[in-house]
Amino acid sequence: MAKSPGMDRRTFLSRAGVSIGAFPFILSNRSLGGQAAPSNRFAFASIGIGGMGGGNLGGFMNRENVQIVAVCDADGSRCSAAQKRVNKHYAGKTASGAYKGCDAYSDFREIIARDDIDGVIISTPDHWHVPIAVAAAKSGKDMYCEKPLTLTVGEGRVLSDTIRRYGRVLQVGSQQRSGRNFRFACELVRNGRIGKLERIYANIGGAPSTGVHVPMDVPGGFDYDMWLGSAPWAPYTKARCHGSFRWIFDYSGGKMTDWGAHHNDIAQWANGADRSGPVAVEGTGRFPSDGLYNVPTQFEVTYTYANDVVLTCRSTGENGIRFEGSDGWIFVSRSRIDGHPKSLLRETIAPDEIHLYESRDHRANLLECMATRRETVAPAEVGHRSATVCHIGNIAMILGRKLKWDPDRERFAGDEVANRMLDRSRRSPWRL
Repeated sequence: MAKSPGMDRRTFLSRAGVSIGAFPFILSNRSLGGQAAPSNRFAFASIGIGGMGGGNLGGFMNRENVQIVAVCDADGSRCSAAQKRVNKHYAGKTASGAYKGCDAYSDFREIIARDDIDGVIISTPDHWHVPIAVAAAKSGKDMYCEKPLTLTVGEGRVLSDTIRRYGRVLQVGSQQRSGRNFRFACELVRNGRIGKLERIYANIGGAPSTGVHVPMDVPGGFDYDMWLGSAPWAPYTKARCHGSFRWIFDYSGGKMTDWGAHHNDIAQWANGADRSGPVAVEGTGRFPSDGLYNVPTQFEVTYTYANDVVLTCRSTGENGIRFEGSDGWIFVSRSRIDGHPKSLLRETIAPDEIHLYESRDHRANLLECMATRRETVAPAEVGHRSATVCHIGNIAMILGRKLKWDPDRERFAGDEVANRMLDRSRRSPWRL
């Protein structure tokens, strides 16, 4: 039975078969005016339990200052498995060895309606990120939201403004910002260690193509209409959903918004442009001629910034980011950092130089900021701007022409066709 929004936590734990003495008592952070509860635990709900969703669920569930109280997924089998996983985890921490305090939902709005939840983990397909995040912010919840933060430029502006208006804390799942090597590389660039920054290469790999997939019966327990949400109606086929959604423009933006949301984010951080953006974009891409997937499989997109730095995001090359300056270069990826001259790697950033926001644990950074109300290392505005770079790159490839971008107005100059692509119509009843 789903938990009643009005049920107090002591009653809830009692009905769940957990003695108060056997499990730390949980208080909602919001019930204490935004200050950390005495038990130092935040109540979280996890929305979307796929690949990244499962990883995020475990990553938060295993922290002592978090308790997962609900899970949600349109796929009933996934949701049920996640609920069992959470209950088993907490049962192992009780004297009785029993715990049934995690609720399961197929509709995220039931979680939004609860007033006993401090934060939500949003790990859904991309087209659901902003609608859920906006609803969560308006209901007073903080959140961890997977990248790319947005499906369109327009909805990104709505979300960033909403987060600011309601005073919420948001962490985008751009975890490279919490990696030492990425931060160090950006600090070297920002402090002129490679001279004047001239070019950046973000190598992110290509996307797959596929053939035609015939319509199939929707599996039992899968709320396919909810999964589609605001996206256009389309017949169900297995290859459309779950991990494959990112290769279809209705739900995502291909590799440009998948890995591009990571590497273009770091490129903008190093260039001091992560709250603005480029002023021009052009690119070419190879698009599938038929089949279900329609994002570019191979591509090269070039962005020019007001400071004359040129960023090239491409599907070729070793996965990672290369910064080239007048006096040297730096390459950084999740597996290594390199540079020329080699002495760069032994540099120390002096106290009076530029030091970027230091986070050593991406999820922990969110929890710290929920307690202090400080901005996270990857906040909504930054996530929106990083996703925007990816979106306008896709638009330039689709239109096949160079576009002038105004990062202040977030509009293309003199191109209304391109401007109409900055947002999309939404299937009823879903509206921001």
